[in-house]
Amino acid sequence: MITDDLREKLLTHDQAHLLQELERLNDADRAQLLNDLARIDLAELRALHGKREHKDALPERHRIEPLPRPAAEEPHREFKEQIGNDAIERSEIAYLVVAGGQGTRLGFDHPKGMFPIGPLSKRSLFQIHAEKILALRRRCGARLPLLVMTSPATDAETRLYFRRKNFFRLPPQDVWFFCQGTMPAVDLTTGRLLLEGPGRLCLSPNGHGGTITGLLGSGLLDRLTDQGVHTIYYFQVDNPLVNLADFLFIGRHVEARAEVSSKVLPKTSPLEKVGNFLMVDGRCSMIEYSDLPEGWANETDDAGNLRFWAGNPAIHLLDVEFLRKIAGEAERLPWHLARKIVPYVNETGQVIKPDAENALKFERFIFDILPQAERWTIHATDRAAEFAPVKNKEGVDSPQTARAMMCADAARLLGQLGVEVPAGIKVEISPLFTLDNNRTIPPITKHTYLREPKD
Repeated sequence: MITDDLREKLLTHDQAHLLQELERLNDADRAQLLNDLARIDLAELRALHGKREHKDALPERHRIEPLPRPAAEEPHREFKEQIGNDAIERSEIAYLVVAGGQGTRLGFDHPKGMFPIGPLSKRSLFQIHAEKILALRRRCGARLPLLVMTSPATDAETRLYFRRKNFFRLPPQDVWFFCQGTMPAVDLTTGRLLLEGPGRLCLSPNGHGGTITGLLGSGLLDRLTDQGVHTIYYFQVDNPLVNLADFLFIGRHVEARAEVSSKVLPKTSPLEKVGNFLMVDGRCSMIEYSDLPEGWANETDDAGNLRFWAGNPAIHLLDVEFLRKIAGEAERLPWHLARKIVPYVNETGQVIKPDAENALKFERFIFDILPQAERWTIHATDRAAEFAPVKNKEGVDSPQTARAMMCADAARLLGQLGVEVPAGIKVEISPLFTLDNNRTIPPITKHTYLREPKD
């Protein structure tokens, strides 16, 4: 039933087309659409649509400083590594993989985490990450939960995939799934809610910032606290090289009692398409590459080095109690607007497939919590050893480039042990075979793959 309040609400916010849609739906579809509409703040959507021509406001330049560059040598490195090792052995760390995306851009019609990235083994991204955690659990005798953040589009298939793969030998009770929220897409010109089918709104994942509300709404923050977990190791599913046994990274975070710690990469060019870590009013912050003015991006210091040098590989340590505080104020995090091509159904039921941007989508980003941290640390990492994103079907950040980096990293690690890998030979090392940031590798076993390349 369409109440008078809902009718007035839709008319007030220029969504009258939905009244017509509700009238022609059957009872089940009408109930679904009414349920979806009850969760949407139409006033907020209208206000956001009104900002479609405005870019995110930047702080004044005098408030911004580059991130300090790390020292060449880490003071008390072994002591901090031991702190990190002890935190893992006490089972105070949980791992969270952001896995809400589909593999559409890769030409892969499944959750991206199922993509077979292993250069020789064809291990999936999910398997590579899960086996790193399994190896770490075995080495440290620790219980290290794996939290998998899905989206409505990937949730069911991801859960089924883990069950069919026997959770990659992780205890099923220590693999926790939760689903991020959604936001509706609206027409770019009118702000009207778009429909993907009868009674079905065009809904999209609400961004990796949805991690925070997803953890709270699922009850997993309480579950982590009850289990004695203090720190979440956050990473993206599409980076097969991420080092999940970085004891120094964890140790520095724990020693500093940091609320957030982040890994950073030296940028390869001023306009590289990665987020930029920097300081705003003395606090660690981030500006997206698309928002950083080109003049700022090209600034150099007296030595000719980029002033804004620190790129974001999306690897963070997050204090559980800090996240709990932020989750209670999550509505304060800003929405970011993105213009997209979104197919939709018009008033006559015809499917429209636009050939140009026709819609706005809305996302929240996890890095917007950075300025709210009173205590934070930054940890520089080696791009070649820890950042091989799989985002595009071909070219930059593609499966081809990621596999090449995985092979190069494996060859480098073997080379440190005196095992020479001839040029042109593909090498893959199982995550069960090499563990921590010291890259200590036992003698070659069946888990190492050495094969001639195929013509």
